[in-house]
Amino acid sequence: MTAPMRSKVPKRLVLPAPAKLNLFLHVTGRRADGYHELESVFVPITLADTVTLTLRDDGEIVLIDPPPGLTEQNDLACRAARALKLATGTPFGVDIHLKKMIPQGGGLGGGSSDAATTLLGLNRLWKLGQSRDQLRAIGATLGADVPFFIFGQPAFASGVGEHLLAMSLPLSHYVVAFPGVGVATGNVFTDPNLKRNTPNAQRSAFAANFGRNDLQPVAERIQHRIPVLCEDFVRAGAGPRMTGSGACVFAPSPDATSAQALAMQLRGANWQCWAVKSIAQHPLIGFAPG
Repeated sequence: MTAPMRSKVPKRLVLPAPAKLNLFLHVTGRRADGYHELESVFVPITLADTVTLTLRDDGEIVLIDPPPGLTEQNDLACRAARALKLATGTPFGVDIHLKKMIPQGGGLGGGSSDAATTLLGLNRLWKLGQSRDQLRAIGATLGADVPFFIFGQPAFASGVGEHLLAMSLPLSHYVVAFPGVGVATGNVFTDPNLKRNTPNAQRSAFAANFGRNDLQPVAERIQHRIPVLCEDFVRAGAGPRMTGSGACVFAPSPDATSAQALAMQLRGANWQCWAVKSIAQHPLIGFAPG
């Protein structure tokens, strides 16, 4: 007697986890619970980590060859897998392997993006059928940036980052550079000198150079390599701005050739940098309905 045919279920997925830029980031207030009210425009970019998910039948969640500083306890991708398993009751497990290209502590959302890709990937690998709204709710328990990556497209963010409104933006070229050291987000937000009263933005006023990053002056005092990096951008003829809570700095470029030329110039000054492009939607947006 022939065994019944099993439906084709992937056993291994190799998936991108794109970084993001904050085109501006305003702190508009502070809530009674200590969290900050923010406004920002988030844009996903082509710089990406790679998350490999391999199905396990024993229910275990294992981080394979952890990158420096990451463990199964503190890695957001592992935490995402555990949260999804708890929420759905699936009996399956997963081996998670991360190939990190996004610098840690750079304000590019690398850990959050890894977590979002893990949630989206496991939704398919574990055949869960969760909607994007369901995954975003799980992601919100892990970090403020995780819901954006599941949302999957450029967005105006408000609140603590949980309110997202899709934006149609032209695809743009950028150069992103890392000063070699990260900045702890908590140190920036708890600094007494942080500006916390920027007026609410009028979205109709958005333009390429709109606003500023309210966290940048504080991050520059904490990590002096950030202003040095900004000075090298300016010397190269570019207008730099920090993303997130730092420490990465970016500047727009008119085209791919100009971006590559600026990146080469900054690499010549011994900065780690990338010529990137914004993307219209997350490559895994089809992994969850809605």
